[in-house]
Amino acid sequence: MKLFRSGALTPAVLALAVLALANCAGTENYVVKEEPSMYRSMAQAGAQLDDAAAASMISGYRANNGLPAVTLDPELTRLAQAQAALMAQRDKLDHAAGKPFLGRLKASGYDAKSAAENIGAGYHTLAEAFSGWRDSPPHKANMLLKGATRMGMAAVYTPKSKYKVFWALILAEPDVK
Repeated sequence: MKLFRSGALTPAVLALAVLALANCAGTENYVVKEEPSMYRSMAQAGAQLDDAAAASMISGYRANNGLPAVTLDPELTRLAQAQAALMAQRDKLDHAAGKPFLGRLKASGYDAKSAAENIGAGYHTLAEAFSGWRDSPPHKANMLLKGATRMGMAAVYTPKSKYKVFWALILAEPDVK
């Protein structure tokens, strides 16, 4: 008896294939995973920066360069938010919007041994802002500030601007007295 005669098993094989595909298609619940927050567009009303993802991204970069991690600091986050908001209001990328960076830091009462600020505009995602700063020698140096253990970051959306999103990142080494 020949089992593989031409055409003899074809209908049976097709029936099994159809049953197998039908079982795959309908009964299981598939979970659609959300894209990582670093790729979430900030160029829309109500968008919220994932501070923990920002700290993790910058800490990982610092660790890859032999430096300590940074943790979120509420005061630095407040200062970064104020800077990004002022730049968005003025539609101008400017470290000295309002006051120069060190003047703003001192006026806030934040004691730092060292501190650095990165600003940006036009990046729509955290990943884009990070990559832009990483690829710019002065901004990279700020992200790799030796001794920094604290950070604050903000992104502010402004629909009327050609940039759409203004960014501020502050890294600091607190002065413990």
